[in-house]
Amino acid sequence: MAWIVLLTSAVLEAVWATAMGASDGFSRPAPTVVFAVALVMSMLGLAHAAERIPIGTAYAVWTGTGAALTVMWAMVTGTESASVLKVVFLAGIVLCVVGLKVAHAPAPSERDA
Repeated sequence: MAWIVLLTSAVLEAVWATAMGASDGFSRPAPTVVFAVALVMSMLGLAHAAERIPIGTAYAVWTGTGAALTVMWAMVTGTESASVLKVVFLAGIVLCVVGLKVAHAPAPSERDA
């Protein structure tokens, strides 16, 4: 369950990062509200997941996934150019996140949960 919360929080990280860009320096109310809500929910999810997943792993997964999703969304919507190299490097980030999940040895508190 902690991993699902962590990945959901990473998606929310991409949401708040995108909303921050769309807020035009926090001068547009709707994106600013989306930013604030997604930021708080993302941080709460990260904090919750870090109760069961070591903070180093949780933070790396959260930032890596959130960053990759933010760039992918920007490429899909056309606000950032796409290239083969960008896609290859984003795939590398995703593979590293998967590797952290595979290499993660559950702590005693995770086995009991």
